[in-house]
Amino acid sequence: MRLFWLSVGYVALACGVAGIFLPLVPTTPFLLLAAFSFARSSPALHDWLVTHPRFGPPIHNWNHHGAVSGRAKVAAIAVMILTLGGSAVMGVSLGILATQAAVMLAVAAFLLTRPSGPDQTA
Repeated sequence: MRLFWLSVGYVALACGVAGIFLPLVPTTPFLLLAAFSFARSSPALHDWLVTHPRFGPPIHNWNHHGAVSGRAKVAAIAVMILTLGGSAVMGVSLGILATQAAVMLAVAAFLLTRPSGPDQTA
């Protein structure tokens, strides 16, 4: 099982790093998965990840405060709107558009109900 969790951690970390540079790839969920996986496979990698100056703060904010930064919220919602608009422009069927819109609306509602930081409400 250790090798499985280590592999999941590395793949999630790679996806999280890609998310820094690719606008459609979410960074924080992959970092959370990497931290979860490394906690089960390598305490040293887990400690490195959660104390990393770039990767650690979003993990800490989520784990300790259930918080998502305002910048991340804006970026996520903007990408959802652009994705839905792109699907409409490409002529995706109405049923698929409605499904996308419903899922994205639920995700946006979830994001907007999370605090933006340790001492902020939204």
